[in-house]
Amino acid sequence: MERPAWAPRNIDISVPSVSRIYDYYLGGSHNFEVDREAARRAMEFMPGLPRIMRANRAFLRRAVRYAVEEEGITQFLDIGSGIPTHGNVHEAAQAAHPGARVVYVDHDPVAVAHSQAVLSRNPDADVLAADLLKPRDILAAPEVERLIDLNRPVALLLVAILHFVEEANDPYRAVAELRDALAPGSLLVLTHASYEGIPLPSERAEGAVGVYKDIRNPLIMRSREEIARFFEGYDMVEPGLVPMADWRPDTAREDEDPYAFAGFAGVGRTA
Repeated sequence: MERPAWAPRNIDISVPSVSRIYDYYLGGSHNFEVDREAARRAMEFMPGLPRIMRANRAFLRRAVRYAVEEEGITQFLDIGSGIPTHGNVHEAAQAAHPGARVVYVDHDPVAVAHSQAVLSRNPDADVLAADLLKPRDILAAPEVERLIDLNRPVALLLVAILHFVEEANDPYRAVAELRDALAPGSLLVLTHASYEGIPLPSERAEGAVGVYKDIRNPLIMRSREEIARFFEGYDMVEPGLVPMADWRPDTAREDEDPYAFAGFAGVGRTA
C-alpha cells in the first residue's frame, strides 16, 4: 500500500481509524482504502451513516454559533475533534467572532497532523495530541494554557466521541473532571450515538456496530437516560437532550432525512 505524502510516518495505514472513517462519511479526502472499506461495510447495514455524520456536523456548527451569539463565549475546547473538514469549529467560531480561540484535542496522529497543517497560520487556534480519559493532561497542556482562560466561560465540545469510550474506562468520571475545571457559565456541547431514533430494526443497526467492534473501536450505543448522565452538574439549554436535527434546527422537520434524528445532542450550562 502506497503511503500518501500527507500521512505521518508513525501511523499504520493498514488499520482503519474512526476519525478517517468519519472523514470519509463527510466527503473528505484524508482517508485510506482500509477506512473506506470499513465504512462501506457499516453502510451495508446502515446506509444512512453519512447522513447521521452530516447531521452531527450541522448540530456542531449551530451549537458553536449559539455559544458565541447568545452566550458570549469565545473560547472553545474541542476534545475528539477528528480530521478538520469544511465548517469546523474555528471557522464557525471565528466567523461569528473574529479572535475566538479554539484548541482541538485528539489522539489520532492523522487528525493531529492535519489540524496542524490547517491551523498553521491561525494564531487563535491550535491542536493538542491527548486523550479524553486524561483530563489533567489536557488542562495543563501549553496549548490550552496559551489560548484558553479557564477563569472565563469555555465551550467544551464532546461531539461524537463518548460513544467510543467503554464503561470500563469510566467516561462519566472524565466528563465530571472536565466540568469541575470550567468557570460558571461554561457550556458542554455533546452528541452521542444511540439505537433510539435510527429508522431501522435494531438488529440491522447492530450489524453496523459490529463493524466498529471488528476494527477494535467499539461503538457504545447508550440510551437517552445514560447520555443524560453526562450532563450532571449542568442546566440544560432549551430544547434539552433531543435528536440531533431537533436541536434549534435551521430547516423544517419534515424536510430532514429520517437518519438525521438518530442519536442525541444537547447543550448544558454550568451554574
